[in-house]
Amino acid sequence: MLSLSVLSVFEFANAMMGQQHYDVCLLSEDGRVRTSFGTDMLTNRFGDGPFDTIIVSAAIDFQPATPATLAFLKDSLISSRRIASTCVGAFTLGEAGLLDGRQATTHWAMAAELSRRFPNAKVVPERIFTRDGQIWTSAGVTSGMDLALSMVEQDLGQELAKSVAKVMVLDHRRSGNQPQITIGPDLYSGSDRIEESLRYARQNLAKPLTVASLADAAKLSPRQFSRLFRATTGESPAKAIEKMRLEVARHLVEHSTTTIQKIVRDTGFGDSERMRRSFVRSFGFAPQVLRSRSRKGQ
Repeated sequence: MLSLSVLSVFEFANAMMGQQHYDVCLLSEDGRVRTSFGTDMLTNRFGDGPFDTIIVSAAIDFQPATPATLAFLKDSLISSRRIASTCVGAFTLGEAGLLDGRQATTHWAMAAELSRRFPNAKVVPERIFTRDGQIWTSAGVTSGMDLALSMVEQDLGQELAKSVAKVMVLDHRRSGNQPQITIGPDLYSGSDRIEESLRYARQNLAKPLTVASLADAAKLSPRQFSRLFRATTGESPAKAIEKMRLEVARHLVEHSTTTIQKIVRDTGFGDSERMRRSFVRSFGFAPQVLRSRSRKGQ
């Protein structure tokens, strides 16, 4: 259900034009789907196309795509003008091979996993949306609206896109280059070199991420890097990376079915006890407790 808000952009574009420029269809393999909200929704089957633009939606608990879905997307690369994704929908595009050699983004907490699963993709975790040829991807659910506004601008012009943004009470149409709100403003340094090291860290959380490796990413000596990092962020590299690991791990604990042990590995904590202590110290609960509470809706 989360990704349906993106469709409102096209609905408002139609309303403001006074004509049906966009004919929006909901697609699935079987014609009926159960949404994350627990309701059933009728859709059109894949074979009812072709379609000008396809947007693969996000899901709170995403699963590997079916062979039929992947075949549909591969075929659509020939017949469709644009293929896009919102949030973790990028993983489905990756499974279909549509991200190979292309820039792509996804929710910041899943960017490292996207890069790990699809090494041929050029993952840019700091972007709110990307456009590489006919493939478009967006970071989170709300940035999917920015992506949709950019499509409207491409189709119908800047003025109409601005009008749609205004009537939807969006302050302005954000560009794809605008950074995601990720792990807190305290880790935005204002230094290009430090930002490069943070970008490297986000994409390589499973690695040890020593000062030497971060300094190398920033093209500085370890001593220069440590001094500049503390001067621009107010924190040590070790503390900043710990925060980054915690935020990503918490998101995965609360919003995915990934096992706790795999989250430990993917976020670079090394062992489950270290992550448990960090969770209790920072959030007041162990990972297992947070997962249980999130599933109960507490």
